[in-house]
Amino acid sequence: MLRALSVAALLLATAAPVSAQNSAPQPAPFVDTIPEARDIAYPGTMLLDVDATDTQRGIFRVRQTIPVAKSGHMVLLYPKWLQGKHGPRGEIEKLTGLQISAGGKRIQWKRDPVDVFAFHIDVPNGAKKLDLEFQFASATVSNQGRVVMTPAMMSLQFNSMSLYPAGYFVRRIPVQAKVKYPEGWSAASGLPSKAVGSTVTYEKTNYEVLVDSPVLAGRYYRPFELSPRVTLDVFADSPEELEAKPEQIEAHKRLVDQAVKAMGSQQYDHYHFLLSISDELGGIGLEHHRSSENGVSPGYFLKWDENPTGRNLLPHEFTHSWDGKYRRGADLWAPDYRTPTRGSLLWVYEGQTQFWGYVFQARSGLVSKADTLESYAGIMASLDNRKAREWRPMGDTTNDPVISARAPKGWVSWQRSEDYYNEGLLIWMEVDSILREQSKGTKSIDDFARAFFQGRDGDYGEVTYTFDDVVRTLNAIQPYDWRALLDQRVNQVSQRAPLAGFERNGYKLVYTEEPNKASGKTTVDLAYSLGLTIGAKGITSVAWDSPAFEAGIDLGDEIVAVNGRAYSGDRLKAAVKDAKSGKEPIKLLLKSGDRFREVAIDYHGGLRYPHLVKTAPGEAGLDKLLQPR
Repeated sequence: MLRALSVAALLLATAAPVSAQNSAPQPAPFVDTIPEARDIAYPGTMLLDVDATDTQRGIFRVRQTIPVAKSGHMVLLYPKWLQGKHGPRGEIEKLTGLQISAGGKRIQWKRDPVDVFAFHIDVPNGAKKLDLEFQFASATVSNQGRVVMTPAMMSLQFNSMSLYPAGYFVRRIPVQAKVKYPEGWSAASGLPSKAVGSTVTYEKTNYEVLVDSPVLAGRYYRPFELSPRVTLDVFADSPEELEAKPEQIEAHKRLVDQAVKAMGSQQYDHYHFLLSISDELGGIGLEHHRSSENGVSPGYFLKWDENPTGRNLLPHEFTHSWDGKYRRGADLWAPDYRTPTRGSLLWVYEGQTQFWGYVFQARSGLVSKADTLESYAGIMASLDNRKAREWRPMGDTTNDPVISARAPKGWVSWQRSEDYYNEGLLIWMEVDSILREQSKGTKSIDDFARAFFQGRDGDYGEVTYTFDDVVRTLNAIQPYDWRALLDQRVNQVSQRAPLAGFERNGYKLVYTEEPNKASGKTTVDLAYSLGLTIGAKGITSVAWDSPAFEAGIDLGDEIVAVNGRAYSGDRLKAAVKDAKSGKEPIKLLLKSGDRFREVAIDYHGGLRYPHLVKTAPGEAGLDKLLQPR
C-alpha cells in the first residue's frame, strides 16, 4: 500500500501544475452620456470674440457666448476630427484657462474620461446663456506643433478658438465671430467681414462654415485679383516678398481659368488663396471650400525659376474646392467634429486632386510641361521601388492619417505612408488612358470631371458619393470593367506600381545618369542606386532591401567619410559613378552617436535618376492631357 501511495504521489507531482488563483478584475462600466448629433436647429446664435494681439507669445484670448437650449446636463465639444486632416488632429492640449459661467456664477466643468475633447456641465435653471473664457496657447517652437502666430503674421483657425454644443449637426448651429488684430494689420478669409479699426466682425454663419473659413492676417499684405470670383491674398515676412511680376500673376489667373473650364462650375461665391510666404510661420497646405491655406518658403516670387516644383501647392488645394469639399466620400462626411471619419475613398479625394494639381499646373503654365514630366518621373520611380506594396495594398494607406498622425516614419519604403496621394494620381492616369483608348480618342478624364464634379455655381454645400457612384459615372462615359480595375489597384498587393497609364498615354519611365530636375537642390538623391537620400541634416531615407540597407545603414547614421576621404555629396556621387567600372565596393565611415563603424556597399550600377521619355509618335495622350483648354 505504501508503494502504491508513493506511485500515486509521483503521478500527481508530474501532472500539469495547478495555476495560482490570480486576481481577475472585471472592467469598470462606461456609459456614454455625450448626445449624438441631430439634424435640428440650435436655438440662438453663438458669439465668438477673439483677441489675437499677443503676437510675441502666440496667445489667443477667447470670450465665447453660447445660448442655453435647456437647463440640466450639457456637453461642450472642442473640434477633434478635422476635415482635410483626415484624423483626430484638434489641438486640445493648447486649450487653457477654461472658465464657464452663467449669470455671473461660475459653473464647474468635468472633462469626459473617454473623449477628452468633451466637457460636461450642469446648466442651472433659468440660465439664458453661458459665458466662456479661455486661451489658445499656440506653439512657439516647431516641436510643440505648427507655429501659427509670429510678430509679422498669423494663421487663425476658428476650430482652435471655440467650443460648440454636442447633440447638433454643426451646420445647424448659428455663430458670429469677431477678432481683434494688431494695429496696422490686414486680414483675409473666405468668410465676408467688416472692419472697424483693428477689429473685424465676420458675417453670421453656421459653425461648419466658420470652421471652414480660416483667416490669414499680417503686417505685410497684398491682394491680387485672379478672376471676378477668385483672389490671391499674399502675406509675407517682409514687403519685398510681395513683389510679384505681372507674368507670375498671369500664370495664377490661367490656373483659375483652366480649373474652372475642366470642372465646369465654381463651387463658391468667392474663393481666396490664403498664401503665406514665411520661414517663421509654419508651412501648410489645407483645403477649404471657399479658400485654402497655403504656406511656402521665402522666394516664391523672388526666386521664381529656382523652385518650379514648389508651385504645385496652389493647383492642388484649388482642386479640392470641387474634389473633397463639394464632392466628398460618403464615409468622409460627418455631422460634427466628434464623429470619426473614414478614409476609404481618399484615393479619389486626394488621389484625383493630386492628379488634377499636376495637370492644371502644366495647362496654366504655372509650371512648365518639362518640369511637370520630371515630377511625374519622380513620383513613378518612388512608388515603383517601394517594396511595401508587396504586403500592403495602397487602399490600406488611407488609414495612415489615423495610424501615424502624419509623424515621420523610419522605413517608408517598407511601411508606406499615405500613398493614396501619388498612387491615386497613377490610377487616375490609367483611367484617362483607358478612356482615350476605349473611345478611340473621343473621351478622356475631362469628361469624368464634368460629369462628377460639375454642380451649381455658388453651392458650397457637400454632395457625397460611394465607390459605386465612381464606377457608375465612369461606365456612363465609356463602358469598361472599371470595378475590377479599381478594386485591383486599390485593394490588392502588387510588385510594381501602376505605370500602365503613362505607358498607354505614350511615355515610359527610364533611368539615366542625368539628375532629375524635380529633386531638391539640398538633397543628395541616390534612392535608385545606393538606396538612400541625404539632406542638409543627414540621411533622410534608406530603401528597404537596397544596397545601403544590406550594408546595415539606417536613418540614425551620419556619413563621415567616403573611400577614406571626408564626406561630401559630390564625393559620394563620384564614388558611385567610379564603382560602375570597378570591382571594389564603396567604403563609408559612419557615425552613430559616439560610435563609428565602417561599411562596404557592393554596388556597381552607377548613378540612376528617373525620367520620362516619349515612346509614341506624334501627339500622345499625355501631351493632349497637359494642353491648355
